[in-house]
Amino acid sequence: MSIKAGFSFIWEVLQVVIVALAIVLPIRFFVFQPFIVKGASMEPSFHGGDYLIVDEISYRFTEPQRGEVLVFKYPLDKTQRFIKRIIGLPGEKVDIEAGRITITSPLGDKKTLDEPYITTPLSEMILENNSLKLGRDEYYVMGDNRAHSFDSRSWGVLKKEDIVGRVVFRAWPPLDVTLFPALSY
Repeated sequence: MSIKAGFSFIWEVLQVVIVALAIVLPIRFFVFQPFIVKGASMEPSFHGGDYLIVDEISYRFTEPQRGEVLVFKYPLDKTQRFIKRIIGLPGEKVDIEAGRITITSPLGDKKTLDEPYITTPLSEMILENNSLKLGRDEYYVMGDNRAHSFDSRSWGVLKKEDIVGRVVFRAWPPLDVTLFPALSY
């Protein structure tokens, strides 16, 4: 192979790499982000080691909805990322009594949440009572494993500005690959 042919081959490979990086890097840094679950706070929905894909862009155009699973900056240490489910939305009042969650809308309508993803029996849950009115751009988030979740019950509300994005896809482990649409209550 001549020097000119060798240079031509290297240039072609370099062009492919540059184009690939120009496509992949913006998507990785501005649209989708990987997240690896640590801990048991979201069991049985997610387990430690699950590799998730987080949509970082849709909340620029739509508001977060109840039932969606979020990745966010932990409000007391913004260097940490947490994963929890949205329970309460801005302007609502969240009441927790004997393990049951009742949401009161800004118009006064009440609704007790049916949470099919909760598998912990009430007898094993921490049954503290809690009541909180959410302000503008504030969310109430909880883990699915209520007995082992450090969430809004402990550290308070989640501000919209701390939301990284919503979980849209589990990519690992292979037998559990799943898309995650929002739940409707």
